[in-house]
Amino acid sequence: MKRLHTLYRLCFAALLLIGCQTLSSCIDVEEHNDTPQGNLEALWKILDEHYCFFDYKQHEYGLDWNAVYDKYKVRVDAHMNNEQLFEVLADMLSELRDGHVNLSASHDFARYWKWHEDFPVNFDVDLQRNYLGTDYKIAGGMKYKILDDNIGYIYYESFDSGIGEGNLDDILVSMAFCDGIILDIRNNSGGLLTHAEKLASRFTNEKRLVGYMQHKTGNGHHDFSAMEEQYIEPSANVRWQKPVALLVNRHVYSAANEFAKYMHVFPLVKLIGDRTGGGAGLPFSSSLPNGWLVRFSACPMYDPERQSTEFGIAPDYPVALNDADAAQGKDSIIEFARKLLRQ
Repeated sequence: MKRLHTLYRLCFAALLLIGCQTLSSCIDVEEHNDTPQGNLEALWKILDEHYCFFDYKQHEYGLDWNAVYDKYKVRVDAHMNNEQLFEVLADMLSELRDGHVNLSASHDFARYWKWHEDFPVNFDVDLQRNYLGTDYKIAGGMKYKILDDNIGYIYYESFDSGIGEGNLDDILVSMAFCDGIILDIRNNSGGLLTHAEKLASRFTNEKRLVGYMQHKTGNGHHDFSAMEEQYIEPSANVRWQKPVALLVNRHVYSAANEFAKYMHVFPLVKLIGDRTGGGAGLPFSSSLPNGWLVRFSACPMYDPERQSTEFGIAPDYPVALNDADAAQGKDSIIEFARKLLRQ
Protein backbone atom coordinates (compact mmCIF):
# COMPACT_ATOMS: atom_id res chain seq x y z
CA MET A 1 0.00 0.00 0.00
CA LYS A 2 1.29 3.46 -0.86
CA ARG A 3 2.31 5.90 1.85
CA LEU A 4 -0.66 7.52 3.56
CA HIS A 5 -0.88 10.99 5.03
CA THR A 6 0.70 10.66 8.49
CA LEU A 7 -2.46 11.22 10.54
CA TYR A 8 -4.57 8.85 8.49
CA ARG A 9 -1.79 6.28 8.30
CA LEU A 10 -1.63 6.11 12.10
CA CYS A 11 -5.41 5.84 12.40
CA PHE A 12 -5.57 3.20 9.65
CA ALA A 13 -2.95 1.12 11.45
CA ALA A 14 -5.13 1.25 14.53
CA LEU A 15 -8.13 0.16 12.48
CA LEU A 16 -6.31 -2.90 11.21
CA LEU A 17 -5.63 -3.87 14.80
CA ILE A 18 -9.06 -3.25 16.27
CA GLY A 19 -11.33 -3.35 13.20
CA CYS A 20 -14.62 -1.55 13.52
CA GLN A 21 -14.42 -0.95 17.25
CA THR A 22 -14.86 2.66 18.37
CA LEU A 23 -11.56 4.57 18.19
CA SER A 24 -10.29 7.46 20.20
CA SER A 25 -10.36 10.73 18.29
CA CYS A 26 -8.26 10.62 15.13
CA ILE A 27 -9.50 13.85 13.61
CA ASP A 28 -8.47 17.34 14.71
CA VAL A 29 -11.34 19.85 14.41
CA GLU A 30 -11.63 23.54 15.04
CA GLU A 31 -13.08 24.61 18.35
CA HIS A 32 -16.79 25.33 18.74
CA ASN A 33 -18.73 26.52 21.75
CA ASP A 34 -20.25 23.89 24.01
CA THR A 35 -23.80 24.97 23.26
CA PRO A 36 -26.54 23.17 21.35
CA GLN A 37 -25.78 25.28 18.26
CA GLY A 38 -22.02 24.87 18.71
CA ASN A 39 -22.31 21.09 18.96
CA LEU A 40 -24.52 20.87 15.89
CA GLU A 41 -22.10 23.00 13.89
CA ALA A 42 -19.13 20.95 15.10
CA LEU A 43 -20.83 17.68 14.14
CA TRP A 44 -21.90 18.95 10.73
CA LYS A 45 -18.39 20.27 9.99
CA ILE A 46 -16.60 17.10 11.12
CA LEU A 47 -18.69 15.11 8.67
CA ASP A 48 -18.46 17.78 5.97
CA GLU A 49 -14.66 17.66 6.00
CA HIS A 50 -14.00 13.99 6.66
CA TYR A 51 -16.95 11.76 5.66
CA CYS A 52 -16.10 9.84 2.50
CA PHE A 53 -19.37 9.06 0.68
CA PHE A 54 -20.95 12.44 -0.07
CA ASP A 55 -20.53 12.22 -3.85
CA TYR A 56 -21.63 8.60 -3.97
CA LYS A 57 -24.74 9.16 -1.88
CA GLN A 58 -25.64 12.34 -3.70
CA HIS A 59 -25.67 10.23 -6.86
CA GLU A 60 -27.55 7.32 -5.27
CA TYR A 61 -30.35 9.18 -3.48
CA GLY A 62 -29.73 12.91 -3.81
CA LEU A 63 -28.02 13.64 -0.49
CA ASP A 64 -27.30 17.37 -0.10
CA TRP A 65 -25.25 17.96 3.06
CA ASN A 66 -25.71 21.74 2.95
CA ALA A 67 -29.46 21.26 2.80
CA VAL A 68 -29.21 18.86 5.73
CA TYR A 69 -27.57 21.62 7.81
CA ASP A 70 -30.33 24.06 6.93
CA LYS A 71 -32.95 21.47 7.83
CA TYR A 72 -31.61 20.71 11.31
CA LYS A 73 -30.17 24.02 12.50
CA VAL A 74 -33.70 25.37 12.98
CA ARG A 75 -34.47 22.47 15.36
CA VAL A 76 -31.76 23.60 17.80
CA ASP A 77 -32.19 26.27 20.45
CA ALA A 78 -30.15 27.39 23.43
CA HIS A 79 -32.61 26.06 26.03
CA MET A 80 -32.91 22.44 24.88
CA ASN A 81 -31.64 19.66 27.18
CA ASN A 82 -29.18 16.89 26.31
CA GLU A 83 -31.85 14.37 25.35
CA GLN A 84 -33.46 16.82 22.93
CA LEU A 85 -30.12 17.79 21.40
CA PHE A 86 -29.09 14.17 21.04
CA GLU A 87 -32.29 13.39 19.15
CA VAL A 88 -31.71 16.23 16.68
CA LEU A 89 -28.08 15.27 16.07
CA ALA A 90 -28.98 11.59 15.69
CA ASP A 91 -31.67 12.45 13.15
CA MET A 92 -29.18 14.57 11.21
CA LEU A 93 -26.69 11.69 11.05
CA SER A 94 -29.39 9.29 9.84
CA GLU A 95 -29.56 11.31 6.61
CA LEU A 96 -26.25 9.61 5.67
CA ARG A 97 -27.87 6.14 5.73
CA ASP A 98 -24.65 4.61 7.02
CA GLY A 99 -24.37 1.92 9.69
CA HIS A 100 -20.83 3.08 10.45
CA VAL A 101 -22.09 6.51 11.53
CA ASN A 102 -22.82 6.58 15.26
CA LEU A 103 -23.12 9.15 18.02
CA SER A 104 -22.20 8.09 21.56
CA ALA A 105 -23.18 9.84 24.79
CA SER A 106 -23.33 8.62 28.36
CA HIS A 107 -27.11 8.28 28.13
CA ASP A 108 -27.59 6.91 24.60
CA PHE A 109 -26.04 5.52 21.42
CA ALA A 110 -27.42 6.64 18.03
CA ARG A 111 -27.22 4.09 15.25
CA TYR A 112 -28.62 3.61 11.77
CA TRP A 113 -30.15 0.16 11.26
CA LYS A 114 -32.36 0.65 8.23
CA TRP A 115 -29.60 -0.84 6.08
CA HIS A 116 -31.00 -4.21 7.25
CA GLU A 117 -34.35 -3.47 8.90
CA ASP A 118 -36.22 -3.11 5.61
CA PHE A 119 -34.99 -6.48 4.27
CA PRO A 120 -35.89 -10.10 5.07
CA VAL A 121 -33.60 -11.75 7.60
CA ASN A 122 -33.02 -14.95 5.60
CA PHE A 123 -31.52 -16.68 8.62
CA ASP A 124 -33.19 -18.83 11.26
CA VAL A 125 -31.23 -20.22 14.19
CA ASP A 126 -33.80 -22.98 14.75
CA LEU A 127 -33.43 -24.17 11.15
CA GLN A 128 -29.66 -23.98 11.38
CA ARG A 129 -29.80 -26.19 14.48
CA ASN A 130 -31.25 -28.97 12.31
CA TYR A 131 -27.95 -29.04 10.44
CA LEU A 132 -25.45 -28.40 13.22
CA GLY A 133 -27.25 -30.52 15.80
CA THR A 134 -25.51 -30.61 19.16
CA ASP A 135 -22.43 -32.60 18.17
CA TYR A 136 -20.78 -29.90 16.05
CA LYS A 137 -17.18 -28.94 16.69
CA ILE A 138 -15.88 -25.52 17.70
CA ALA A 139 -12.55 -24.03 16.63
CA GLY A 140 -11.89 -20.43 17.54
CA GLY A 141 -14.98 -18.48 16.56
CA MET A 142 -16.18 -21.17 14.13
CA LYS A 143 -18.73 -23.96 14.45
CA TYR A 144 -18.31 -26.78 11.94
CA LYS A 145 -19.62 -30.19 10.96
CA ILE A 146 -19.63 -32.59 7.99
CA LEU A 147 -23.21 -33.04 6.78
CA ASP A 148 -24.60 -36.44 5.82
CA ASP A 149 -24.13 -35.79 2.08
CA ASN A 150 -20.38 -35.25 2.57
CA ILE A 151 -20.60 -31.48 2.41
CA GLY A 152 -18.66 -29.51 5.01
CA TYR A 153 -20.54 -26.81 6.89
CA ILE A 154 -18.80 -23.93 8.70
CA TYR A 155 -20.56 -21.11 10.52
CA TYR A 156 -18.65 -17.94 11.43
CA GLU A 157 -20.88 -15.56 13.37
CA SER A 158 -18.53 -12.62 13.91
CA PHE A 159 -15.13 -11.49 12.69
CA ASP A 160 -14.63 -10.20 16.22
CA SER A 161 -14.25 -13.83 17.31
CA GLY A 162 -10.76 -15.26 17.40
CA ILE A 163 -9.48 -17.42 14.58
CA GLY A 164 -6.02 -18.99 14.58
CA GLU A 165 -3.97 -20.60 11.85
CA GLY A 166 -4.14 -23.88 13.76
CA ASN A 167 -7.94 -23.62 13.93
CA LEU A 168 -8.16 -23.24 10.17
CA ASP A 169 -5.70 -26.05 9.49
CA ASP A 170 -7.68 -28.44 11.68
CA ILE A 171 -11.02 -27.53 10.12
CA LEU A 172 -9.86 -27.83 6.51
CA VAL A 173 -7.93 -31.07 7.12
CA SER A 174 -11.01 -32.61 8.76
CA MET A 175 -12.99 -31.77 5.59
CA ALA A 176 -10.35 -32.91 3.12
CA PHE A 177 -12.59 -35.65 1.67
CA CYS A 178 -15.72 -33.49 1.44
CA ASP A 179 -17.07 -32.58 -2.00
CA GLY A 180 -17.31 -28.93 -1.07
CA ILE A 181 -17.73 -26.49 1.80
CA ILE A 182 -20.63 -24.32 2.83
CA LEU A 183 -19.17 -21.28 4.57
CA ASP A 184 -22.05 -19.50 6.30
CA ILE A 185 -21.48 -15.88 7.39
CA ARG A 186 -25.12 -14.84 7.57
CA ASN A 187 -25.74 -12.36 10.40
CA ASN A 188 -22.01 -11.63 10.64
CA SER A 189 -21.96 -7.85 11.10
CA GLY A 190 -18.18 -7.49 10.94
CA GLY A 191 -15.21 -7.21 13.25
CA LEU A 192 -11.51 -7.46 12.52
CA LEU A 193 -10.33 -7.09 8.92
CA THR A 194 -7.26 -9.16 9.81
CA HIS A 195 -9.55 -12.14 10.53
CA ALA A 196 -11.33 -11.65 7.22
CA GLU A 197 -8.03 -11.53 5.33
CA LYS A 198 -6.65 -14.56 7.17
CA LEU A 199 -9.70 -16.66 6.32
CA ALA A 200 -9.85 -15.52 2.69
CA SER A 201 -6.18 -16.47 2.19
CA ARG A 202 -7.18 -20.14 2.61
CA PHE A 203 -9.20 -20.09 -0.62
CA THR A 204 -6.70 -18.84 -3.20
CA ASN A 205 -3.51 -20.31 -4.60
CA GLU A 206 -2.20 -17.03 -5.99
CA LYS A 207 -2.01 -13.39 -5.04
CA ARG A 208 -5.23 -11.76 -6.19
CA LEU A 209 -6.43 -8.22 -6.59
CA VAL A 210 -9.62 -8.04 -4.51
CA GLY A 211 -10.38 -4.33 -4.60
CA TYR A 212 -9.22 -0.78 -3.99
CA MET A 213 -9.33 1.84 -1.26
CA GLN A 214 -8.76 5.57 -0.97
CA HIS A 215 -8.01 7.98 1.86
CA LYS A 216 -8.90 11.62 2.35
CA THR A 217 -6.21 14.12 1.36
CA GLY A 218 -8.07 17.32 2.27
CA ASN A 219 -11.28 18.75 3.65
CA GLY A 220 -13.20 18.93 0.37
CA HIS A 221 -15.78 16.35 -0.65
CA HIS A 222 -13.61 15.43 -3.65
CA ASP A 223 -10.23 15.34 -1.88
CA PHE A 224 -9.09 11.73 -2.13
CA SER A 225 -5.92 9.88 -2.97
CA ALA A 226 -5.64 7.74 -6.06
CA MET A 227 -7.15 4.27 -5.69
CA GLU A 228 -4.75 1.93 -3.93
CA GLU A 229 -4.80 -1.81 -4.63
CA GLN A 230 -5.98 -4.38 -2.10
CA TYR A 231 -4.55 -7.88 -2.46
CA ILE A 232 -5.10 -11.23 -0.78
CA GLU A 233 -2.08 -13.50 -0.81
CA PRO A 234 -2.36 -17.30 -0.45
CA SER A 235 -1.78 -18.72 2.99
CA ALA A 236 1.39 -20.71 3.62
CA ASN A 237 -0.79 -23.21 5.52
CA VAL A 238 -3.54 -25.59 4.39
CA ARG A 239 -5.60 -24.19 1.50
CA TRP A 240 -8.97 -25.40 0.21
CA GLN A 241 -9.01 -26.61 -3.41
CA LYS A 242 -12.67 -27.48 -4.00
CA PRO A 243 -15.90 -25.50 -4.50
CA VAL A 244 -17.20 -23.19 -1.78
CA ALA A 245 -20.71 -21.86 -1.25
CA LEU A 246 -20.57 -18.62 0.75
CA LEU A 247 -23.94 -17.94 2.39
CA VAL A 248 -24.78 -14.25 2.85
CA ASN A 249 -27.72 -12.11 3.92
CA ARG A 250 -28.46 -8.46 4.54
CA HIS A 251 -26.87 -8.60 8.01
CA VAL A 252 -23.43 -9.24 6.47
CA TYR A 253 -21.77 -5.90 7.08
CA SER A 254 -18.46 -4.04 7.41
CA ALA A 255 -15.53 -6.51 7.67
CA ALA A 256 -17.90 -9.34 6.72
CA ASN A 257 -18.95 -7.36 3.64
CA GLU A 258 -15.26 -6.97 2.79
CA PHE A 259 -14.76 -10.72 3.21
CA ALA A 260 -17.61 -11.37 0.77
CA LYS A 261 -15.92 -8.96 -1.64
CA TYR A 262 -12.65 -10.87 -1.36
CA MET A 263 -14.27 -14.26 -1.83
CA HIS A 264 -16.33 -13.09 -4.80
CA VAL A 265 -13.08 -12.81 -6.76
CA PHE A 266 -12.07 -16.45 -6.26
CA PRO A 267 -13.18 -18.78 -9.10
CA LEU A 268 -14.30 -21.68 -6.91
CA VAL A 269 -16.50 -19.53 -4.66
CA LYS A 270 -20.16 -18.65 -5.24
CA LEU A 271 -22.21 -16.26 -3.10
CA ILE A 272 -25.68 -17.57 -2.25
CA GLY A 273 -28.51 -15.82 -0.44
CA ASP A 274 -29.35 -12.11 -0.28
CA ARG A 275 -27.45 -8.92 -1.04
CA THR A 276 -25.00 -8.11 1.74
CA GLY A 277 -25.52 -5.07 3.96
CA GLY A 278 -22.53 -3.02 2.82
CA GLY A 279 -20.49 -0.78 5.05
CA ALA A 280 -17.56 -0.12 2.72
CA GLY A 281 -15.96 2.75 4.60
CA LEU A 282 -13.30 2.33 7.26
CA PRO A 283 -14.57 4.18 10.36
CA PHE A 284 -12.80 7.02 12.17
CA SER A 285 -13.82 8.87 15.33
CA SER A 286 -13.86 12.38 16.71
CA SER A 287 -15.50 14.25 19.59
CA LEU A 288 -17.88 17.18 19.99
CA PRO A 289 -17.35 20.12 22.38
CA ASN A 290 -19.63 18.46 24.95
CA GLY A 291 -17.57 15.23 24.86
CA TRP A 292 -19.94 13.12 22.78
CA LEU A 293 -18.16 10.83 20.33
CA VAL A 294 -19.01 10.54 16.65
CA ARG A 295 -17.86 7.68 14.44
CA PHE A 296 -18.07 7.91 10.66
CA SER A 297 -16.83 6.38 7.41
CA ALA A 298 -13.62 8.05 6.27
CA CYS A 299 -11.81 5.71 3.84
CA PRO A 300 -13.92 4.33 0.97
CA MET A 301 -13.30 0.83 -0.37
CA TYR A 302 -14.21 -0.63 -3.76
CA ASP A 303 -14.45 -3.96 -5.56
CA PRO A 304 -12.00 -4.99 -8.33
CA GLU A 305 -14.16 -3.14 -10.90
CA ARG A 306 -13.71 0.04 -8.81
CA GLN A 307 -17.38 0.02 -7.80
CA SER A 308 -18.37 0.94 -4.25
CA THR A 309 -19.80 -1.83 -2.08
CA GLU A 310 -21.21 0.65 0.46
CA PHE A 311 -24.74 -0.61 -0.30
CA GLY A 312 -23.79 -4.28 -0.49
CA ILE A 313 -22.76 -7.05 -2.87
CA ALA A 314 -25.26 -8.98 -4.98
CA PRO A 315 -25.07 -12.80 -4.65
CA ASP A 316 -24.34 -15.06 -7.60
CA TYR A 317 -27.49 -17.00 -6.71
CA PRO A 318 -30.31 -15.00 -5.02
CA VAL A 319 -32.10 -17.41 -2.68
CA ALA A 320 -34.50 -16.66 0.17
CA LEU A 321 -35.90 -18.78 2.97
CA ASN A 322 -39.39 -20.01 2.14
CA ASP A 323 -42.20 -21.23 4.34
CA ALA A 324 -42.60 -24.61 2.60
CA ASP A 325 -39.02 -25.61 3.33
CA ALA A 326 -39.17 -24.18 6.84
CA ALA A 327 -42.25 -26.31 7.60
CA GLN A 328 -40.09 -29.35 6.86
CA GLY A 329 -37.26 -28.05 9.03
CA LYS A 330 -35.12 -27.08 6.03
CA ASP A 331 -33.11 -23.95 5.39
CA SER A 332 -33.74 -23.09 1.71
CA ILE A 333 -30.38 -21.35 1.34
CA ILE A 334 -28.39 -24.24 2.82
CA GLU A 335 -30.33 -26.72 0.70
CA PHE A 336 -29.62 -24.76 -2.48
CA ALA A 337 -25.93 -24.67 -1.59
CA ARG A 338 -25.83 -28.43 -1.00
CA LYS A 339 -27.38 -29.13 -4.38
CA LEU A 340 -25.00 -26.73 -6.10
CA LEU A 341 -21.95 -28.31 -4.48
CA ARG A 342 -23.11 -31.85 -5.30
CA GLN A 343 -23.25 -30.88 -8.96
